[in-house]
Amino acid sequence: MKSRHSTLGAEIIGGGKVRFRVWAPRARKVQLVLQKNDEGESVRDQAFDLAAEKNGFFSKTISARAGDRYGYRLNGKKRVFPDPASRFQPDGVHGLSQIIDPRAFKWSDRAWTGLRLKGQVIYEMHIGTFTREGTWEAASRELAELARLGITAVEVMPVADFAGEFGWGYDGVDLFAPSRLYGTPDDFRRFVDQAHRHGLGVILDVVYNHIGPEGNYLGEFSADYFSKKHASEWGEPFNFDCVHCEPVRAFILANVEHWIREFHLDGFRLDALHTILDTSPKHIVVEMAERVRKAAGQRSILLLAEFQPPRPKPGQAMIAFPVQQAGFDGIWNEDFHHSAKVALTSRAEAYFSDHAGTPQELISAVKHGFLYQGQYAAWTKNRRGIPTKGMLPEAIVGFLENHDQIANTGLGSRVHERASAARFRALTALLLLAPHTPMLFQGQEFAASAPFLFFADRPESAKSVTKGREEFLSQFPSLALPETKAQLAPPTARATFERCKLDLAERERHALVYRLHGDLLRLRRSDQVFSRQAADGIDGAVLGLHALVLRFFAADDSDRLLLLNLGADLELRVAPEPLLAPPVGKKWTLLWSSEDLAYGGVGMPMPETSTGWRLPGETATLLAAVKENA
Repeated sequence: MKSRHSTLGAEIIGGGKVRFRVWAPRARKVQLVLQKNDEGESVRDQAFDLAAEKNGFFSKTISARAGDRYGYRLNGKKRVFPDPASRFQPDGVHGLSQIIDPRAFKWSDRAWTGLRLKGQVIYEMHIGTFTREGTWEAASRELAELARLGITAVEVMPVADFAGEFGWGYDGVDLFAPSRLYGTPDDFRRFVDQAHRHGLGVILDVVYNHIGPEGNYLGEFSADYFSKKHASEWGEPFNFDCVHCEPVRAFILANVEHWIREFHLDGFRLDALHTILDTSPKHIVVEMAERVRKAAGQRSILLLAEFQPPRPKPGQAMIAFPVQQAGFDGIWNEDFHHSAKVALTSRAEAYFSDHAGTPQELISAVKHGFLYQGQYAAWTKNRRGIPTKGMLPEAIVGFLENHDQIANTGLGSRVHERASAARFRALTALLLLAPHTPMLFQGQEFAASAPFLFFADRPESAKSVTKGREEFLSQFPSLALPETKAQLAPPTARATFERCKLDLAERERHALVYRLHGDLLRLRRSDQVFSRQAADGIDGAVLGLHALVLRFFAADDSDRLLLLNLGADLELRVAPEPLLAPPVGKKWTLLWSSEDLAYGGVGMPMPETSTGWRLPGETATLLAAVKENA
């Protein structure tokens, strides 16, 4: 296996030797401080002067081994900094780096061929709160159950090491080092290996639009790591197109290759891709995609993007039709979430105000993906979105929950808590049967009682983090009220983080909801009409103020009809809608209902009667076309 450390970091080259190489053009002298912990002997520090190369690089090969710790002194100063390309920070982002041998782990996934987007069901996971232990090892024990439920790919929130003892991970500073909070690098490898054993892919959420503020020592090595012409609201953006950007681009490209080669990951979700600004002839994200696929070799890789700009600006990654122009496979669909959330809760504050949650919106989101594809949006006061014409349905990732949207409720409320149980069941059916790629957020599948709040242990900036969060939430009028502000959990408190840990025993205590998700995923997988995810296989119509019909067409006329009524009981004595008519020689029969007693419903009679149609309130009903004499 070729190492990504052939250019930077600490690379074990054999014979008891390790090669160290660092880019530090700001320094005149770089000294390696090596802390060897020999068996039976006390810890010993040794210092070595690195040899200067061209273009600000320094390197040296010395006797060392995996497990030894090291750092760099710059210009003869006393302070020792961790390696910018450290593979592991056992004592946190301010401590020494550790030499890691990625070849020591014994993989068992040689037969694993990777992921292709069609047919996937994604599960977003935060390792620190998915289990009580909050470790790779504990999460590994749950992979078999996720696979049994019908999940096919786990999307792990960022794990690049960050300051503090808990956090979401979007403020990572050691991009090559998986956080010590969740275990060792080999624990992460074991998690991936175990996932592949159970038929699950692993996608990593990565952040390249900025770097975290605390523990960020890159500027000590070179001021050119960061852009002088672009800005970010979250932190310092990387320099992809200013003077001396070439080593920075190489650093980031080495990072994406690192995760694929050394951890056998199946792809990435790039955070806020529209804020990765680059005016170079070849955008950095295009190079990332090329590097990732080259590193994966014969394995299939998935690249997903969070992409929601008002309108692409100079330097923004233009992911338009076809998605493959930038080398990406899929895009998160915030529009589906926003419209479904308004339909569920009847609330449309702040950025939700551009959505009404109407049946037509839901139909359009299912058929076309994004609802805003370049037209004016009132909240952003700008044209918003990109076209999806010709994009395959599986390229659109739909969801009712994700980490941001739960936390943005202020109280960390999950969607099932903000809607009736019946309406939640009905919208879950739409999410899991639509032709897009569905994504669940951890605990959604069993209506978890644990909230998901914004938490970030920032010892150096606790007050500013709390103030910033309050300011962000103030865009919601209900969250700007003094009495509401008083109930907001302090993001820097450990208790806030602890509250977010799942109780996986709720799979049994909330068995009705868990069964609902399992049955729908099984139906999605086993029913050939739904598993097709055909671009031309669906149409829809509005049936009432809160009701709609979606028709899934099949080549043999074994069509499926999904009736969704999110309002009160609806009687259709007059039904001039051709989608309701069964194929010639066939009739509709009840296939599935969200009101099944097995899910906590009250039962569902056949909606088509001798005098018309009757759709009970807050229901999703699935019909199948069968032969008249069947």
